[in-house]
Amino acid sequence: MAFGATKPPVFHNTRTHRRSIMDIAWDAFTPWSALAGGLLIGLAAALFVLLNGRIAGISGILGGLLTPVRGDLLWRIAFLAGMVGAPAVWVLFSGMPEVTIDAGYPALIVAGLLVGVGTRYGSGCTSGHGVCGLSRLSVRSLVATVSFMGAGFVTVYVVRHLLGV
Repeated sequence: MAFGATKPPVFHNTRTHRRSIMDIAWDAFTPWSALAGGLLIGLAAALFVLLNGRIAGISGILGGLLTPVRGDLLWRIAFLAGMVGAPAVWVLFSGMPEVTIDAGYPALIVAGLLVGVGTRYGSGCTSGHGVCGLSRLSVRSLVATVSFMGAGFVTVYVVRHLLGV
């Protein structure tokens, strides 16, 4: 092994009693497009708060449509239409990417409901806390972001490596 090289992590699957080396899909590693996407999201969130005085938290924007306020609907609808429309335009020019989901519909429904409950209890979603709240140095958003990221890490570890699902 070359100087400075490390061995890949080895995981033990308790269900199958097999040891497996974690695989990294290097062909899916796209740091430049990810960086550009992150910069665009940050720029959009910053412009949104500077020009409108509003936080670009998706759950709050969507929730505002459920209890409409006069003069507050148009920008919410435009924001959400842009979120749906932008990927649709992308597909027109570059085609649909291959999507693989390793879960069934019951698991996806339960996960979606849990995310919805979490956004209500956490007073915001990942975009509101993780992107907008952290950029404003909000301690509440830092705690929320660390909590949902930690819960995600633990959930993946338990489901994939301890339960072997």
